[in-house]
Amino acid sequence: MSNPDQVTEFQYRVVISDEERYSIWPTYKDIPFGWRDGGFAGPKQACLDHISEVWTDMRPLALRRLMDGDAAAQPRQE
Repeated sequence: MSNPDQVTEFQYRVVISDEERYSIWPTYKDIPFGWRDGGFAGPKQACLDHISEVWTDMRPLALRRLMDGDAAAQPRQE
């Protein structure tokens, strides 16, 4: 019989989207399309702490490129 006061801590992994946005995802699930493994896994709070350390620019990748003047990110004018 299990003790209801014991909480099982799920393991999570840090994932990064194609737009370089960060999130966490349970390790027992496949990473969804458009996301990749961010190289860090552990308890939920450890993953959230890691994200707060490494994700210092919240702008999506396309916006960062546009604001930084990356010609490849500029919309084509036809």
